[in-house]
Amino acid sequence: MKRPDPKPAAVPLSERTLTQLPDSVKVPRYDRRKITPGIIHIGLGNFHRAHQSWYLHRLMQQGLASDWGIIGAGVRPNDAEMRRRLREQDCLTTLIELDPTTSDIEVVGPMIDFLPVEPANRALIGAMSAPEIRIVSLTVTEGGYYQTEDGAFDASHPDIAHDAAHPDQPTTAFGAMVAAYRARREAGLAPFTGQSCDNLQNNGDVLQRTVVGLARLSDPTLAEWIAEKASFPNAMVDCIVPATGAAERAAVQDRGIEDSAPVTHENYRQWVLQDRFCAGRPPWERAGVTITDNVHAYERMKIRVLNAGHQILANVGEVLGLQTISDCMQDPDTAAFFCKVQQEEVLPYVERVGDTSPQDYLELIKRRFSNPMINDTTRRVAFDGSARHPGFVLPILRDAIAAGGALSGLALVEAFWARMCLGEREDGSTIAPNDPHWDDLHRLAQRAHSDPRAWLENGQIYGDLKDHRAFNQAFGFWLTWIGQKGARSALRHYVSGADI
Repeated sequence: MKRPDPKPAAVPLSERTLTQLPDSVKVPRYDRRKITPGIIHIGLGNFHRAHQSWYLHRLMQQGLASDWGIIGAGVRPNDAEMRRRLREQDCLTTLIELDPTTSDIEVVGPMIDFLPVEPANRALIGAMSAPEIRIVSLTVTEGGYYQTEDGAFDASHPDIAHDAAHPDQPTTAFGAMVAAYRARREAGLAPFTGQSCDNLQNNGDVLQRTVVGLARLSDPTLAEWIAEKASFPNAMVDCIVPATGAAERAAVQDRGIEDSAPVTHENYRQWVLQDRFCAGRPPWERAGVTITDNVHAYERMKIRVLNAGHQILANVGEVLGLQTISDCMQDPDTAAFFCKVQQEEVLPYVERVGDTSPQDYLELIKRRFSNPMINDTTRRVAFDGSARHPGFVLPILRDAIAAGGALSGLALVEAFWARMCLGEREDGSTIAPNDPHWDDLHRLAQRAHSDPRAWLENGQIYGDLKDHRAFNQAFGFWLTWIGQKGARSALRHYVSGADI
């Protein structure tokens, strides 16, 4: 019997080897040697490389935006490892589209360098001070903007206090931005645009509040200059991008590429952007970006249906041992729970956006969440619930209270979060710490096991919601039910429409 031909060895990804990659792999058609920098991006995770970088790649494939190359940067010690990996492959990234019917693979190349990662961020400050840099963009996670529970700038945070006291040796991305703004003002240069690409409502306004607030602590005159001269556009970003692990690296190898930092992503992207750039911008609209002054409407729809929808599924999924969001959508109990909460307690507070109705958008999200090719773990989606629940779920709950609407399902969502923070699944396996405030949440969850009100006493999360009688009673009912009868029983009781 003839043995099958051995699979050819994977080609190490680099500028030199682009022509050696399999024919099925799309590669840059532009001459990367002619790209000059225009953007510094802080936080080179998977999302940036599948989203903002991809849109810029799309422009460059059209022969546009060659003066908007990306220089990568990081402010955390573990960013040094990403720098090493990307520089070894000339800052190229392999993107694999995950779709049940198609499978697209391409290499994107708008990123041309990655700055050294240093404690005082001198290289980053120097690079941001250069006149050719016109945009500094960031993905630092929803909880990384130093906000208090009511959304104000947290001037008391130790990181902020350090940067205010040592403005020439900042440790945060925002301190580095302030130092660069100072250097540009002293050199007679115009400021750059600060562009948040994080999944955060009013993200541009939040970024401005953090940067200007930090600058005011050490140099009020500089703070006024930034507030008056710089710009911080709001944006809505959307693409499901799972974390990269051994399976993802192996999948790229199977396609004939050796890439130590590949990215997988769904077959969907959206970027809605406010046209507020003080130093110019790439022609993003030529790559499919929606440019509008009404970012908030798009943002509100996405955050309430998709992001809150993730929290509806992820916490109960962890409790039940369901590994991925698509597993949750294939499970009859969790899928029915998701649909009922969305239909009855979320969509009433979502407005139509353009040609898209709330119902149409929900159907889109259901299809995206059900994609079995997306290995988007419940653990990843449940991470940092102390930022995500106040940001995504509780605003809907407040609207429901104001409107006198149904809130039982939203209360059950919060009860599942409290149950997850006990740190143990119903099968007895351990849920590892999964929140920057895990120790505090775990202690509250233990207390709430016998006294549900203890969970709602977390003022930084719930504020005055703990005093709302209907929510308090519904939460207590569900957490007690889950503890006594189990998560599936609670799901089925809610979906049945029975009284609580």
